[in-house]
Amino acid sequence: MEDKTPIISFKGADIMNGEAKVIYDLDMDIYPGDFVYIVGKVGTGKTSIIRTIIAENELTKGEGHACGYDLRKIREKDIPYLRRKMGVVFQDFQLLMDRTVEENLLFVLRATGWNSEEKMQKRIAEVLEAVGMERKAHKMPHQLSGGEQQRIAIARSLLNDPQVIIADEPTGNLDNETADGIMKLLTGINREKGTAIVMVTHNRQIFEKYQGRVMVCKEETCCEQLEDDIIDLELTI
Repeated sequence: MEDKTPIISFKGADIMNGEAKVIYDLDMDIYPGDFVYIVGKVGTGKTSIIRTIIAENELTKGEGHACGYDLRKIREKDIPYLRRKMGVVFQDFQLLMDRTVEENLLFVLRATGWNSEEKMQKRIAEVLEAVGMERKAHKMPHQLSGGEQQRIAIARSLLNDPQVIIADEPTGNLDNETADGIMKLLTGINREKGTAIVMVTHNRQIFEKYQGRVMVCKEETCCEQLEDDIIDLELTI
């Protein structure tokens, strides 16, 4: 690997879920252009890592950095600026159901400091085209299928041209064919734009089909696995 600065880095970090430590001594480096899976059974701390990366969970031991911010020292007022450098995609889409697709995207742009109507409209058109949803701008979320809603969520994550997309079980509520389309979209963004992807999943079929680095959470640890070790990995699918 080239000598590059990690976008996300943990050294000896304890990961918390509320008051409980769920992972001890996490070492992890995510570089520009990486596609990294965080996998493991339910309750092994996968989502807690994601919440720590976006500064939703506090980091109290070890070192952690994300998109130029020190996660041990980050101030409350700086957390929105950290998150502007990331795109976050959730399993349940988290769209505003009383607003159109366009209004959902406008809401995010305005909340992150955009004020030129012309530039906002141009950016919305760009991200909708990127996810193949350019004809859906005036639809309400309930008029879209689950796969289409997730594509809109991915479009939303692209609005501020993030260094990394954090995807927490983005295919968890989708059938296999729709999930496959979402994975092709994410891997395409990673390959064509060089955007790093960090994806939580418990679906072995996904990370076997779409190659990337694999971090496995088990027994209060999370470590990168070599390809030979993944053959024997036990997961709940």
